[in-house]
Amino acid sequence: MDALATATELCDVAVIGGGPAGSTAAALLARRGYTVIALEKARHPRFHIGESLLPMNLPILERLGVLDKVRTLGVFKPGADFEADNERGYNTYEFSRAIGKSPPHAYQVWRQDFDKMLYDHARGCGADAREGHEVLAVEQIDPRESQLDIRTDDGRNYRIQARYVVDASGRDAMLSSRLRLRRKNDQHQSAAIFGHFRGAERRAGVDAGNISIYSFEHGWMWMIPLPDGVMSVGAVCRPDYLKQRKGKTLEFLFDTLKRNAALWRRLEHATLIDDEVRVTGNYSYDSTRMGGPGWVLVGDAFAFLDPVFSSGVYLAMSGAEQAAAVVDVSLREPAREAALLRKLEKRQRAGMARFSFFIYRFNGPVMQQMFRSPKNTWQLEQGVISMLAGDLFDTPKVLWRLKLFKLVYAILGLSEWRRWRAEHKYRLAQARSQFTGGTTPLDKV
Repeated sequence: MDALATATELCDVAVIGGGPAGSTAAALLARRGYTVIALEKARHPRFHIGESLLPMNLPILERLGVLDKVRTLGVFKPGADFEADNERGYNTYEFSRAIGKSPPHAYQVWRQDFDKMLYDHARGCGADAREGHEVLAVEQIDPRESQLDIRTDDGRNYRIQARYVVDASGRDAMLSSRLRLRRKNDQHQSAAIFGHFRGAERRAGVDAGNISIYSFEHGWMWMIPLPDGVMSVGAVCRPDYLKQRKGKTLEFLFDTLKRNAALWRRLEHATLIDDEVRVTGNYSYDSTRMGGPGWVLVGDAFAFLDPVFSSGVYLAMSGAEQAAAVVDVSLREPAREAALLRKLEKRQRAGMARFSFFIYRFNGPVMQQMFRSPKNTWQLEQGVISMLAGDLFDTPKVLWRLKLFKLVYAILGLSEWRRWRAEHKYRLAQARSQFTGGTTPLDKV
């Protein structure tokens, strides 16, 4: 530590990271009366991808007390649409048709505005929410004493001693990396290239706020309507495809988006904002444990999936809300901590696994056909809509339909077994592939 460092500061809970997970945990724990220091290494607003919220985000936002602010920030999102062989060229999965209790809509948001609002709200709830404060090291002395070394963006160093540490450091995955818990997903890997456009064509009528999902031979693409006439557009690709990138990244993005004619028709008269294209490296990973005595991982600090179903923000905020309750009980009744952490991890992994079943197979021939030509026999289509809404944890009539969907998928897979097997082998081979074009979280090109 710097000789000029101030005396060690004390708090009940230190929260590393100022994204949706960190802000949620900080706000809820501060409300419960704990002294909370939240530490964000950047300053808000800062860029982040992941702009499409799920309906199941809304009850959490309402419990936090910020739902009205999100309505002001966001674009109304009634559903998600996928390509189809019909007159319109797509099928809309309307959230209002979900069979659980999920809200009938969601919102699309600029993440820099959304994240800033949540962090400011945590501060308003009583958390000492600091920006430009990077956690350099964490050392656990005992289960209720962790020391965090901090450096501010003006060059000052200091130390915090906390009774509990909530790691919401995102893809930095600070504790997971330090404790060697982080592991690459051996079932699925992808990388992304994307930008923001003005003048892109939105869907007509009630579908104007939909997120649109398109497929191409190397992955899938998104179009997300944002405020002020902006459209987020990008492609999530298998690593070997993105390795082909040569020359200007802007040209590679355009060449990629042209691989789907329907998407390109909506984009061909649009203008890329500031000629800025971004590339990320491999997405998918998790941690071997979610927590231990005196610490817990939430959001991307624990795990991240491919974003095809916009699960990231919801899993982060849902996990953070559950984790805040675990921290509260653990500080009051330490004997219950281990069991509560196991229960939390089991719940989070179960939700991730339900998303993963669809994510891993999304580019395969069987899943593509099921999304292009949905059938609602036994309410299976409505079960999928509930999955898309984020209703993955507590609704039995949704969960058993997702199990039934797996059975139907397996039966259909037998009729396409050669194509299914080829896609499966290719996916696993790509999971072993390495893409290093995005070794930092985001590259501006």
